[in-house]
Amino acid sequence: MKYMLDSGNLADVKHCNEFYPLAGVTTNPTLVAKEKMEFWELVKEIRNIIGPDKMLHVQTVQTEAEKIVEEAKLLKYQVGGNFFVKIPISEEGLKAVMMLKEEDIGVTVTAIFTPAQALLAATAGADFVAPYVNRFDNVVGDGARVVEEIVQEFDRYGMNCQVLAASFKNVEQIHKCALSGCHAVTISADLFKNTLSHPMTDVAVAGFEKDWDSLYGDQTILDFEIK
Repeated sequence: MKYMLDSGNLADVKHCNEFYPLAGVTTNPTLVAKEKMEFWELVKEIRNIIGPDKMLHVQTVQTEAEKIVEEAKLLKYQVGGNFFVKIPISEEGLKAVMMLKEEDIGVTVTAIFTPAQALLAATAGADFVAPYVNRFDNVVGDGARVVEEIVQEFDRYGMNCQVLAASFKNVEQIHKCALSGCHAVTISADLFKNTLSHPMTDVAVAGFEKDWDSLYGDQTILDFEIK
C-alpha cells in the first residue's frame, strides 16, 4: 500500500513527511486555492519538502487536450522529480493521456466514479486512476466496492495502472479500500492521525509508563550504567 497526503498545506506536508511513510503528495485546484499562496511558490516548496524521489501529483486546470499537454510539460519542468499530472476524466482528458505517454510524463486520471471510466483511462495509458470514495458514498453508493471492482478489472486484464483511491472521510473507508487490494490511498493529515490512533493503544501505553515509573521513576534506559 502506498500512502499519500492529499493537501496543499505546507505545515501538514512537513509534519506528515517527517512522521509517516509518505509515498508522495497529491493536490487539486481546491486544495491549492485554499492556501492563498502564489502557485509556483507553493508547489515548488512542496517538492522541496518531500524531495525529488517521492511522488507529487498536481492537477491541470486546462480542458482541451493540447493545452493540458502544454501545462503538464510546464509543470514537469518547473516541479521536477517524480511527477504526475492529474487530469479529470473526459474525452479531452483521455486524448491528453495518450499524448502525454509519448512525452514520458506520468499521468493520474482523477474524478473517477465507475469501473468503466477507470478501465478507459488505464487503456489510454494512465499510471494511476483516482476513484472518489466518500463522494460516491454521499449519493447512496458504495465507494469502496467501486474501488474493489476497478482492482478486479485491472487484475483481469493485466493493466499496468494503479488504483489511487481518494476522497475519504473516515478510517473505515480507508480500511475497506485496503481490503480490496487498492494500490494506494491519498488522505488528509487528520486521517493519518486517526488511522494511527486507538483508545486501547493509549490505555496500553499508559500502563507501560505507570509500571516503569513505579520502579524506576523518571529514569530512562539511557540513564542506566552499562556493566
